Amino acid sequence: MEHHIKSLRPFIGAKDFALSRQFYTELGFEEVSLGPNMSVFKSGDFAFYLQDYYVKDWIDNSMIFLEVDDTERYWNMLSALNLPSKYDGVKLIPIRNEHWGRECFLHDPSGILWHFGEFYSL
Repeated sequence: MEHHIKSLRPFIGAKDFALSRQFYTELGFEEVSLGPNMSVFKSGDFAFYLQDYYVKDWIDNSMIFLEVDDTERYWNMLSALNLPSKYDGVKLIPIRNEHWGRECFLHDPSGILWHFGEFYSL
């Protein structure tokens, strides 16, 4: 099967839609509202959908890996935002070095786990 992929956009849920919209805007994503219960958040050619929908089991098992060019630089930018002091439930976890690369972690206000990292080689 031959793929001609133009984009891949995951859907994530929000426990508090307004709060999550604010969080992702502060994180640097551009929001495009698609209606009262759905937005798309973009950064360059990449995007994800945020919906006003919450199922605890789904959210607790949602993870997104965002590959970045420099994990250390990204960690410093995330730390400077001081998100855990602004949003209940948000956790920022320092960089871990693994055999495949390095990453840091961020739990959003709903509990979705974001991985921000880079690969040594693939």
